[in-house]
Amino acid sequence: MRFVSTRGQAPPATLREALLAGPAPDGGLYVPEDLRPLPPDTIAHFHGISFQAVAYELTHYLLNRTISPGAMEDIMETAFPFEIPLVAIEEGVWALELFHGPTLAFKDVGARFMARLFAYYLDSQKQPVTILVATSGDTGSAVAQAFHNVPGIDVQVLFPSEQVSERQRMMFTTLEGNVTALEVQGTFDDCQALVRQAFADLELRSRRPLASANSINVGRLLPQMFYYFHAVAQLPPGSPPPVICVPSGNFGNLTAGLMAKRLGLPVQRFVAATNVNDVVPEYLRTGEYRPRPSVHTLSNAMDVGDPSNFERITWLYGNDVEALRRDLHGCAFTDEQARGAMADVYRRRRYVLEPHSATGYLGIRQGLGLHSGHPGVFLATADPAKFPEVVREATGEGPPMPHGLASATTGIEQTVAMPVEYDLFKSYLLN
Repeated sequence: MRFVSTRGQAPPATLREALLAGPAPDGGLYVPEDLRPLPPDTIAHFHGISFQAVAYELTHYLLNRTISPGAMEDIMETAFPFEIPLVAIEEGVWALELFHGPTLAFKDVGARFMARLFAYYLDSQKQPVTILVATSGDTGSAVAQAFHNVPGIDVQVLFPSEQVSERQRMMFTTLEGNVTALEVQGTFDDCQALVRQAFADLELRSRRPLASANSINVGRLLPQMFYYFHAVAQLPPGSPPPVICVPSGNFGNLTAGLMAKRLGLPVQRFVAATNVNDVVPEYLRTGEYRPRPSVHTLSNAMDVGDPSNFERITWLYGNDVEALRRDLHGCAFTDEQARGAMADVYRRRRYVLEPHSATGYLGIRQGLGLHSGHPGVFLATADPAKFPEVVREATGEGPPMPHGLASATTGIEQTVAMPVEYDLFKSYLLN
């Protein structure tokens, strides 16, 4: 498979080239050149097999066996030492629990797969590579943990000061070795803007090789396609195509789902559920895209006012908003609505949601109102233990502390303060 830029002014790239580049040379984002649908019997074969087996088969299909079977088996075994269960919540509604990886968030899937691809491709590269990653919550910990102590990799995590929960933050600020946490005196959008400027700076990149581990890197999106097929395969046999709701911030997760649909994923429609940072639901309503500064909410990993992957989504649909509307419904919810959903689901079903997953639950209820008779799946993107205060406030009960989270949040935090000034950021990277 080759990868092309959303802006069409860069030559096609191999997976290795796209992975190490991050953004394309023309400033666009890499997307698969050709997403040929899977044979129906291959999709049917996914029923009853493990997530690792689904991921193995899809990777070989997408990459046309450019990675040897033995190497791919090693990547799958080390990247995914956990399962991704589909859990029944209530009649006709399931949660795809994506939080059973080491940092208890869905981003473990993309980050761990990508880290192993980097290690595979960097065997022959002598010069170290600097990974730049902006985070509004879970991305930083997932990337930092995935790349921690990988030879030839230096990781710089940019996060907005005082806008990331303590437990999220400590999972990347307490690491040593090749991981540095940069505490930016601004918002997530400011962090993302610094990263974008760095990748556009040819003089910087000529002196210090850069790569991205945010969802602007296509290496993150490929493995996120895997769990959509795994989710559908876990529904009761004979189920109609489901409606799938994706809690959305930077829209990489949803982009992967829309790409999976191009590969033949049997899905009735997607729902993009956001918090009050609703630029994409607004676009679906009005046809106008109006990025704006993000607003801080309980679902902080979704606090994005100008999502990077919107460019990929519009590329996939040829900038045709009507075509996109046929596949995607958008909705937005407030913190109070998320709290209400957390309280309601816990009271009725004794199932604990955190704010991001609660937004997904609200979205799937709205989506099923538009498509009755179809099963509903929402993505549960983080363990409730990462948001203990708001969970306790909504449910009256504190979520249990998983062992992995307890051990990851006992170290000493070390951060580097960084103002929102690109020249200072560049100087820091060069020195």
